[in-house]
Amino acid sequence: MRHRKSGVKLNRNSSHRNAMFKNMVTSLLKYDQIRTTDAKAKEVRRWVDRVITLAKRGDLHARRQALVIVKEKNVVHKLFDNALDRFGSINGGYTRIIKIGRRAGDAAPMAIIQLVNSDMKENKQKKEETEKINQEKD
Repeated sequence: MRHRKSGVKLNRNSSHRNAMFKNMVTSLLKYDQIRTTDAKAKEVRRWVDRVITLAKRGDLHARRQALVIVKEKNVVHKLFDNALDRFGSINGGYTRIIKIGRRAGDAAPMAIIQLVNSDMKENKQKKEETEKINQEKD
């Protein structure tokens, strides 16, 4: 039974899986979006959300914890400098997964995972608030 076991195995041993996800997190934070399979994107989202939460905390211990996952110092430095400005107003949901179809070789479902800007979330919230106000007026 698989009760209370989080994460997916993806037909890899634990060291390969951890190295792969650390590299994917580093690439996502460096380039703001990556193209990967759907299952990997869903798992990488968990790792990225954890690192961004550490960056929002911003202290030395959080920086050292992030350096365990993110393998490039300049990416961690950029993330910690911009985290409060970019993600300070939102709690969670820092990534978006867009499904883009199937891969040509083996028909694996592919997706693009990208970082969400906080201004997009704020605009969406403002739009929802104005719609509620307009509905109340009617």
